[in-house]
Formats: sequence, C-alpha cells, structure tokens
Amino acid sequence: MVDLLSEKELRSSIELMYFAYRGFTSHADKTLEQKGLGRLHHRVLYFIGRNHGLTISELLKTLAISKQALNAPLRQLIEMKLVEAVADNNDRRLKRLQLSEEGNHLEKILTGKQMRQIADAFKNVENSDIAAWRNIMNYLSNTNI
Repeated sequence: MVDLLSEKELRSSIELMYFAYRGFTSHADKTLEQKGLGRLHHRVLYFIGRNHGLTISELLKTLAISKQALNAPLRQLIEMKLVEAVADNNDRRLKRLQLSEEGNHLEKILTGKQMRQIADAFKNVENSDIAAWRNIMNYLSNTNI
C-alpha cells in the first residue's frame, strides 16, 4: 500500500493520465475524423464488436450514457452501414446490434493500433507492474459509476 502522495505527485499522475490518453487515442481520432466520426462512435463500434448481438439497452449500460447521447451516433453508424440493427428472433421488439463487414474492418483499424500500443508497453514492464496498472484502471473505472 502506498502512503498518501503529495499534491505534486498526484498532479503529475493526473498529467500522465491525460498525456497517455491523448497518445492512446490520437491515431484513432485521426482515422475517425476522416470519416466524420468521433470517439463515441469508436466506443460504440468497439463494444458492439466485442459483444456481437448486444441490445441497445445493454450498450447504453456498458457505455453509461443516455439514450439521447447514443441516438445520433448509432443512427449515423447504421446509415453509414457500419452497424446493423437486427430484430431479435424471440422478441421482435429488441434490436440486436452487430458490425457489418465494413464496420468490423474499421473497428479493427481503430483498435488494432491501440492494442499494439498496450502490447508494446507491457513488453517493457514486469508482470507485477501490469497487474498493478490493471488494478488502478479497474479502481478508476468503477469509482464514479
């Protein structure tokens, strides 16, 4: 357990988080911008790609956003034929989301670079450092939900 950090150390950690996120998202941001898309579009593509057949309700819960916030980006992805909304076989009221072939290709481009970045970073540290990083990320991802 780490003793209480100074304000300077905490601010330095916050800055590292900002800069790391900027570096982590920069390639994807450029690719998305060329298509008139943004980071929310990438998150939608990513989570639909990871969870084929996800319902809109499940996607809303995963992203922790409102229907209103998801409506325009999802509609745009469907209109661009990157995402398909298919009626559920058992309950026609439910729409199951899946990536089209083109959507799957774009998601792989966007996420592929990020996967390589993380893989490269993990190559340079000990397994215990990776576990510590994951613990910190898990803690931060669950503190405001």
